[in-house]
Amino acid sequence: MDLRKLKTLIDLVSESGISELEVTEGEGKVRIVKNAAPVYMQAPQQYLPQGQVQAAPQFGAPGDMGAGAAGAPAVATPAAVAPQGHIVTSPMVGSFYRAPSPGADPFVQVGDTVKEGQTICIIEAMKLLNEIEADKSGVIKEILVDNGQAVEYGQPLFLIGD
Repeated sequence: MDLRKLKTLIDLVSESGISELEVTEGEGKVRIVKNAAPVYMQAPQQYLPQGQVQAAPQFGAPGDMGAGAAGAPAVATPAAVAPQGHIVTSPMVGSFYRAPSPGADPFVQVGDTVKEGQTICIIEAMKLLNEIEADKSGVIKEILVDNGQAVEYGQPLFLIGD
């Protein structure tokens, strides 16, 4: 299926009142499901800049008011600090690749200066390699996903600073 058709279908589902759409075209089949809350394939803490950890919520019995599991006092944890800079997010679901081919050098490294429109990674979706470009000029502060990792629509990929 054409990537533009897929994007159009995703837009239609997100703007409509339907929650699920399945389309079969030839031998290909696409299923789009709209959820009220995002579903993460991995723990949400991976989306935070390195060095920052998001604490898991603790739940106790009703009326515990401040007691965590097994009656232990709840521990106050500092809130995650918002990243300083611009976050480049994934425009699609697919597999994230830092280089154009397995043995090649990565498109960008942490500390590299990029210009708006410069290719910074590839996302493979439905056997198509899609070059993802920087949508802002700056310095790559952090790469938020691992090479070969599955990514979701809207998932943060890079942190670009001034």
